[in-house]
Amino acid sequence: MNTTRTFLAACLLAAGAAQAQVAAVAPPQNVLQLQASGTVEVQQDLLMLNLTTARDGTDPGAVQSQLKTALDAALMEAKKNVQPGQLDVRTGNFALYPRHNKEGRISGWTGTAELVLEGRDFARITQTAGRITTMTLGGVSFGLSREQRERVERQAQATAIESFKARAGELAKGFGFSGYTLREVSVNASDPGFQPRMRMMAQEGRVAAADASVPVEPGKSAVVVTISGSVQLR
Repeated sequence: MNTTRTFLAACLLAAGAAQAQVAAVAPPQNVLQLQASGTVEVQQDLLMLNLTTARDGTDPGAVQSQLKTALDAALMEAKKNVQPGQLDVRTGNFALYPRHNKEGRISGWTGTAELVLEGRDFARITQTAGRITTMTLGGVSFGLSREQRERVERQAQATAIESFKARAGELAKGFGFSGYTLREVSVNASDPGFQPRMRMMAQEGRVAAADASVPVEPGKSAVVVTISGSVQLR
């Protein structure tokens, strides 16, 4: 008798464990996957000018020295107007590349150097670029400052959240449920980054850089925040 009872108890425990395991791996029921986005378009308030120069020669040391002289002069002029956030200055690419003849031998050297002017004060930046005579304008890009991007992201996020909630409620009712509870959610914001507006050849850059200031015109950036996740219909 004791042996039978022990066997039955063991069977009941095994059955309970099996049911618990099945319940644990059973897929969730009445779960809805969806996403919604919020978009805010805003005026670009950050300007980046790329100034470049190139030198050629047969002596790599001489080419490098010429590049350094041009870059030092440009830096000296640019730093006169530096103001954090309004005009920041940094060096960019600085490199030497060998040129090869038909026989594959090095016949000369080409070097390039870059100076970047970046900030929110467009007039200060363009006027500074116009006074630099040892480098040419290589490109113009616009973007959003960190403060502007964070402010707009909050607006886009609020719009995305309201859109997500409205869509979840609408779909829940459409499927015959009274409402929903949030299961999981992820938030992703797109970073538009710098958007180039003009690329100029070196000769054209020399003409522009000789002016009192370089003409620029910003556009707009679209900041998008996307919310995706799942809800439990109830």
